[in-house]
Amino acid sequence: MISEKMKPYVRNNSAIRMMFEEGNRLKAIHGAENVFDFSLGNPSVPAPECVKEAILDIVNHEDPLVVHGYMSNAGFEDVRAAIASSLNRRFGTAFSAKNLIMTVGAASGLNIILKTIVNPGEEVIVFAPYFLEYGSYVRNYDGILVEITPNTETFQPNLREFEEKISPKTRAVIVNTPHNPTGVIYSEETIKEIAAILQKKQKEYGSVIYLISDEPYRELAYDGAEVPYLTKYYPNTVVGYSYSKSLSLPGERIGYVVIPDEADGSKEMIEAATIANRISGAVNAPSLIQRVIARCVDAACDVEAYDKNRQALYNGLTELGFECVKPQGAFYLFVKSPVPDEKAFCEAGKKYNILMVPGSSFACPGYVRLAYCVSYDTIIHSLPQFAKLAEEYRG
Repeated sequence: MISEKMKPYVRNNSAIRMMFEEGNRLKAIHGAENVFDFSLGNPSVPAPECVKEAILDIVNHEDPLVVHGYMSNAGFEDVRAAIASSLNRRFGTAFSAKNLIMTVGAASGLNIILKTIVNPGEEVIVFAPYFLEYGSYVRNYDGILVEITPNTETFQPNLREFEEKISPKTRAVIVNTPHNPTGVIYSEETIKEIAAILQKKQKEYGSVIYLISDEPYRELAYDGAEVPYLTKYYPNTVVGYSYSKSLSLPGERIGYVVIPDEADGSKEMIEAATIANRISGAVNAPSLIQRVIARCVDAACDVEAYDKNRQALYNGLTELGFECVKPQGAFYLFVKSPVPDEKAFCEAGKKYNILMVPGSSFACPGYVRLAYCVSYDTIIHSLPQFAKLAEEYRG
């Protein structure tokens, strides 16, 4: 007998993962080369060569009792210092090792932030469309998720509604830029407006509202687009980061949290978040991959490969008549369904071995998400199938 709290999670199992499993089933029938699986944001670009070199050198030459042993729950101090120095060089910040906590990916990082700051019944605001597991993370700590409806013209946040929905119970706001599922980058103007609204509401309610910046796609930006570093715009910002996309290491589950000195109660927050890291069950981030990160802190994956995919898929689909805001970052297209029921559109796509994720999985029905972190050949070979799908709806 499972707990009452788990029953809704079981009923609403991730559509993304279910589509991924459907892809495996279709590949077994038709062959992998004949299935066009755009469901899962699993990086297709290999990790930089320095990652493999670092793993081999560390395993062969560093003290195994250190490499495979326990460390501070916040992570190795030299690793955190290396990351802090990199951030300071890149963004003009002033972090030190004490401002960082190494985490088991960004998901774990968001959970320890929420566990640290959210009391039962307090509200966390998200901008639709959004990564739906944010809701699960907030409910883990008996918080209440408050959704802001999407601006489907630009997919920049709907700031008028945002200001209206902030209440005395608002404890945090989660933003994700570059954005999953749309690929939009929140502009500096947008970030400044969010910061101004939060400052105003903190003063009005005499409360502290934290801005949580979820940044697994920070390095995946195209056409020279700049991704604002949010701690520079709003003091009560906390950053959650993952190397899953930037170094193509999703299975290694490595990331970090940044809690700046400027954040309200930062010293107590850092201590509490470090404890939350331990009592969450993770204890600490994996030791070997922490040491690898210290050596590869300024490395990056081949963003040009994703950009090539982006251009090919976006141009191909829009030429067929599909509507989509051109993504500036990440590796997703958020395409308008030709019919209101995007789940029916996804089902129709399966006839052509095309796998898409319905927008209702991101609280934005009427759209579908395509993850273009696949091979370039997959994209090129999928376009004739998309043409058949488009023709079906034109008919």
